[in-house]
Amino acid sequence: MHVQIELQSHELWPLTEGALWWPARKTLIVSDLHLEKGSSFARRGQHLPPYDTRTTLAQVQRLITRYQPKCVISLGDSFHDPRAHDRLSPHETEIVRDLTARTDWVWVEGNHDPDPPQHLGGRASKELHIGRLVFRHEPTGETGEIAGHLHPCARLAGRGGKLVRRRCFLTDGESLILPSMGAFTGGLNVLDPAFNVMNRPRFRVYMSGAERVFAVPLSRLVPDRRDRASHWRL
Repeated sequence: MHVQIELQSHELWPLTEGALWWPARKTLIVSDLHLEKGSSFARRGQHLPPYDTRTTLAQVQRLITRYQPKCVISLGDSFHDPRAHDRLSPHETEIVRDLTARTDWVWVEGNHDPDPPQHLGGRASKELHIGRLVFRHEPTGETGEIAGHLHPCARLAGRGGKLVRRRCFLTDGESLILPSMGAFTGGLNVLDPAFNVMNRPRFRVYMSGAERVFAVPLSRLVPDRRDRASHWRL
């Protein structure tokens, strides 16, 4: 059974991988893939394992195989920087082209990738309106908005003092923020003031578990330590 989020009378399913499934429209929504983040850091002398793009694309492939969407909306920062697409391997380039050829793929512009590459297929849009929903990268709190950018995570106080920190979906009933799907991306705690763009008293948090997404009571959320405060920006 899928957890369901209702937004402007539309039923949406948050998925454990961090994506969102809109069954009525057969539309898959992903956010903040940050492809080629590893190679971007390597160019600046910080060497990370060069497998982030491969891992992230494999996850998207599995979701497309499972749900067979007609449309895929990528909510910005699909690439970690404006030249990231040039650093894709030939194999990874072919994977992206295959994905965009199989669906109506929409690259929503992000702050890291304001000009999504045309040669990889799909179509670019600053923001996308479908019915009463609007899809954009940076959240504004507009009614019906589905956005990304902030990489929401929740830190949960469990039994015996055990703490669990995982990506999550955040909604106030009027708008929705998706977590990042990128393999190397960090996350920002939903208790951070950056999320005040939404109606905080009405927050509902849906955390991704190993096998399912589950609602988290706000009373069990705890802030991050100060040394993690800027981790999401990497």
